Amino acid sequence: MTRPATPKGPLRVLICDDNDMLRAVLVKVVEAQPDLTLTGSAADADEAIRLAIARRPHVVVLDVRFPGGGPYTAQQIIRAVPGVRILVFSAYGDQGARTEMAAVGVAGYLVKGVSNAQLLAVVRALGAEALTSMTSLAEADPA
Repeated sequence: MTRPATPKGPLRVLICDDNDMLRAVLVKVVEAQPDLTLTGSAADADEAIRLAIARRPHVVVLDVRFPGGGPYTAQQIIRAVPGVRILVFSAYGDQGARTEMAAVGVAGYLVKGVSNAQLLAVVRALGAEALTSMTSLAEADPA
């Protein structure tokens, strides 16, 4: 059994994709992991940003061609949730999409079709980074 990511609990993951079927599958994949907690799922930018602010995920899995704009959504979440890591999960692997998302600060990029094991490995790696970053930020802020 996998130990929780933190003494306070598992890594928090937010799923953001406009494809209802894919979003439902990703939700089930995350929910089946003892070390991950689903903080919500969103079908558009407004919902994704609102959920990220309210639920403070460690990792956001985000479609690059997301309604409302993938780059815009990523940028807004990164600004609102210090330390969060964005993982782009896209059908598009072209360099233009990768460059555009990297420019707004995404931490990872996977092309849809990878195995669940590969996806979860990247989510966990980015979650560990986020956890370290968020802990450092919390320790630096005496408020």
